[in-house]
Amino acid sequence: MQQLKAKSLEMRTPQATKTAVLVIGGAEDKVHGREILRTFVGRAGASNAHITIIPSASREPGIIGGRYTRIFEEMGANKVEILDIREREQCETSNIKASLESCTGVFLTGGDQLRLCGVLSDTPAMEIIRQRVRFGQLTLAGTSAGAAVMGHHMIAGGGSGESPNRSLVDMATGLGLIPEVIVDQHFHNRNRMGRLMSAIASHPDRFGIGIDEDTCAMFERDGWLQAMGKGSVTIIDPTEITHTNEPHVGATEPLTLHNLRLHILSHGDRFHLYQRIVLPAVYRISS
Repeated sequence: MQQLKAKSLEMRTPQATKTAVLVIGGAEDKVHGREILRTFVGRAGASNAHITIIPSASREPGIIGGRYTRIFEEMGANKVEILDIREREQCETSNIKASLESCTGVFLTGGDQLRLCGVLSDTPAMEIIRQRVRFGQLTLAGTSAGAAVMGHHMIAGGGSGESPNRSLVDMATGLGLIPEVIVDQHFHNRNRMGRLMSAIASHPDRFGIGIDEDTCAMFERDGWLQAMGKGSVTIIDPTEITHTNEPHVGATEPLTLHNLRLHILSHGDRFHLYQRIVLPAVYRISS
């Protein structure tokens, strides 16, 4: 019976698509194996990769952009450029749009997710990224703040280490690249489970995705999410929630959340956003 179950799970395993969206929890390995960053470069075309780095979330865009430039060049990318976008008006310029229309990979660095959204949201540059991701023409990665912006609803800030309550999380509008999810990063490292649960209490039509440091949730175009890296990807699925007191309590009062479903994924595990299937790494077909 166990063998049949394993075979059934194997049959559901998708072949990896070329492009993907890599949502990285921050502090990814930049020195040793650099597996997550290597995967990004590989999905962006390896030796044919043309990577555009957008460091707009950072207070020191030149420094952080330069660091990733050296890393991607060392990995053999054919072309790496930095788009130092600091004002929304720049997103309408021909050189910015030309770079985003021709590159094979876009990398959003860490920093302040509100700054990043303030510069990119509802701009021609962002529309190019969104359309090319949608049609499988572009591999996109974001780390830390660059990960937080992926959903339509975004965690802009808040506290940690408390029981879920409405005051624990500050919400804003993200870039909507993966609108079904609300992402929190540096997750277990900064004790943010209560914060993500608080966000999901107010948006129970979304999945909560908590990503640890040096860990990535890689979203394929066919709906599969794969965990990779040294930590875990936490998925809070409120699909079958039966009750929450969120609309009826004060901002600092404890929230009740009944019948949440929780998945903890480690390296190689998969989860399907639409079928809600969890696929352990042990059953994956090697590709």
